[in-house]
Amino acid sequence: MKRPIALAAVLLLAATQAAAEDLFARGNWSAMASDRNAAAPGDIVTVLIYENSVATNTAQNGSRKNTKVQGQISAGSDNTLNESAQLGLGGQFDGAGQTGRSGKMVAQISATVESVLPNGDLRIVGGQNLNINGERSFIRLRGRIRAADVRDNSVISSRIADAEIDYGGSGFVSRSAKPGFITRIFNFLGVM
Repeated sequence: MKRPIALAAVLLLAATQAAAEDLFARGNWSAMASDRNAAAPGDIVTVLIYENSVATNTAQNGSRKNTKVQGQISAGSDNTLNESAQLGLGGQFDGAGQTGRSGKMVAQISATVESVLPNGDLRIVGGQNLNINGERSFIRLRGRIRAADVRDNSVISSRIADAEIDYGGSGFVSRSAKPGFITRIFNFLGVM
């Protein structure tokens, strides 16, 4: 009695194929000794912001104009009428102007991968808010990076395409840097 049941069990097990799925999915795991770079929406990448910009613009104009009109009237030999006149007009303009601006920004912030584009580029967005002694400042970042430019899960800001980096703030120092009310009125009127 035990034998037929055991034999039936063995035949039943042999007749069905063993089916199992792997618990290990190759695409989700990196090597044990490597860091995982951002590659999917929701992943975080570190952005090293190093921006140094200098711009100058110089213009110089000059013009000169001289107009001269002369005339002379002479009459007979007995009435010695000998008159002459001259009229000279001249104008001169020299103008020069120069503008210059420079800026430097160094920061390190984390950004989130917002989406993966069809060509494999990553659209990132990130921000950082700081509050130091009542002075609030913020950094906002948005752009597109190539996965090949990400090293050790970091990318430098010069490698961000379509980069939008905003830096601003509010507080005592920011208010002190703005011109006062009277100065703004004079600027509006063109006095200053």
